[in-house]
Amino acid sequence: MEATVHPSPSERDHAAREHAAHGHGEHHASGFWSTYVFSPDHKVIGIQYGLSSLVFLLFGFFLMLMMRWQISKPGVPVPVLGPLLAKVLGPEAANGIISPDLYNSFGAMHGTIMIFLAIVPLAFVAFSNFVLPLQIGAPDMAYPRVNMASYQAFVLGGVTMVTSFFVPGGAAQSGWTSYSPLASLVPTDGQIFWLVGMVFIITSGLLSAVNFIATIIQLRAPGMTWMRLPFFVWAQFVTSFLLLLAFPPLEAAAVMQLMDKVAHTSFFLPTGLAVGGSYAHISGGGSPLLWQHLFWFLGHPEVYVLILPAMGIVCEIIANNTRKPIWGYKSLVYSALAIGFLSFIVWAHHMYLTGMGTKVAWFFQATTMIISIPSVIILTCLFISLWGASIRFNTPMLFSLAFLPMFGIGGLTGLPLGFNISDVHLHDTYYVIAHFHYVVAPGTMFALFAGIYFWFPKMTGRMMNEFWGRVHFWGSLIFMNVVFMPMFAQGMAGMLRRMADGGANYSAAVNHQAGADVIGGLSNNIMEMHTWILWGACALGLAQIPFIINFFWSIRHGEPAGSDNPWEATTLDWQTASPPPHTNFPEAPQVYRGPYEYSVPGHPRDFTPQNEPPQ
Repeated sequence: MEATVHPSPSERDHAAREHAAHGHGEHHASGFWSTYVFSPDHKVIGIQYGLSSLVFLLFGFFLMLMMRWQISKPGVPVPVLGPLLAKVLGPEAANGIISPDLYNSFGAMHGTIMIFLAIVPLAFVAFSNFVLPLQIGAPDMAYPRVNMASYQAFVLGGVTMVTSFFVPGGAAQSGWTSYSPLASLVPTDGQIFWLVGMVFIITSGLLSAVNFIATIIQLRAPGMTWMRLPFFVWAQFVTSFLLLLAFPPLEAAAVMQLMDKVAHTSFFLPTGLAVGGSYAHISGGGSPLLWQHLFWFLGHPEVYVLILPAMGIVCEIIANNTRKPIWGYKSLVYSALAIGFLSFIVWAHHMYLTGMGTKVAWFFQATTMIISIPSVIILTCLFISLWGASIRFNTPMLFSLAFLPMFGIGGLTGLPLGFNISDVHLHDTYYVIAHFHYVVAPGTMFALFAGIYFWFPKMTGRMMNEFWGRVHFWGSLIFMNVVFMPMFAQGMAGMLRRMADGGANYSAAVNHQAGADVIGGLSNNIMEMHTWILWGACALGLAQIPFIINFFWSIRHGEPAGSDNPWEATTLDWQTASPPPHTNFPEAPQVYRGPYEYSVPGHPRDFTPQNEPPQ
């Protein structure tokens, strides 16, 4: 019944501030645990999500390094860390050598951790929690306790995932997509932990999505109309709906696959399934393709869950550092809404090889081409915003500028995968790895680094070191491309993914030594690219050290920001103290204008804050 009541924005804000004050009354009087661990304050939860996601990001990167070593040098013990792997993981890492089964576990967990425990929670939940209430002038999230429960579910999911490495059989081995029937038949209890962890993580995401939607609709400051919202808020608003609608089918599918694993049901196990030359002892009647549909119904909106927050962050930084209004604000908003709708009708382009009919394939091919249009519109608006600008080339801006071509490469290389005729040849090759990682790694990750450097002074009141920020940027930009660009060539040469030996058994050299006459084997040049990628990945890891040191050093010892608004920004998040007080603003801000009023003729400064009364 409460949803039908529509109080005025000022009444809503007053009620929310009363709620925040009473809801956190004990927050100020309590100790460390209640203040920093079990706090319902959105800013604390945002920082908790951010730090946790960065830890998972580092762990996922470590798994990738282990995989690249095995691919480049199959059967060779891992240097330095090999004895530790053997001691911790047992026979699967005997003598420090990564076995094929352990490689499969690393591959499955790398993808799962990077997407569901690192990049999505960092891009969507961490930044939304800290920045979004500030940008709309709210005192907190609509449901602070639900917000805290969301983080606790996230931690439970992450701990469950990591624990799976130490259970009998090791971690999940069926890829981050967990395809049936393999996922139900692989002999490891780690798959059970994977599914339970996914249920926790999905629940966490759903709680966050509902909270963000309610906050944006109900707690906007007086005068903050829909078309005065910063584009970052719009991006997170659409992302929240994507998760709210796409996560439940996967959560239901995870429960059904868990039942197939532990209760011997057959939701995804077909009749007549043979394993090891004999029929499996199952009831049968299930459909493996049903799992694929349910997974990819989330899996493709998930791509935009990764990229829309990144676009929102980049938009804020480009507007601020070009000192001019963002070009085509309404086009950006409508394009984000179009992406939100279209992302639900493109999922089956991941399934062209499942035997779907040509008419169905044509439909998903058409929608895949159509959804590229709003993405191009957003990139075009951001590029045009640079024209004629007095650009400030600080570290956040460098990462934002690099995001544009890197995401462009990822998007353009996805078009051949959207055509079913070319996807037949490129499916499950290194080309797919390169395409997806250009979207996520130098694409989304560059935007997230930009956001960390940009909002760091708002979180701490101090600046990160600019010199080491630039070192971090150039090292990351160069070695990201060293790692992923060769994979396009490897994929077009026919190198398949998910192979523990990096495709060595398909190479011309190996087959020639074995006396086999092979046509079309992988050349030495293609195989040697693995070595270049390995050392590029190691250098990329070293390039992150300046960021890690810079981040933690600057919390205590960074140069003071000098003001609450060191970037001279216009949005409400920069019109309060740094770091913000408990209820964000001393009193409810009044909004008078749009979010990007830069270089307004006749104004004494080159920026006009949203809450500055008109002259």
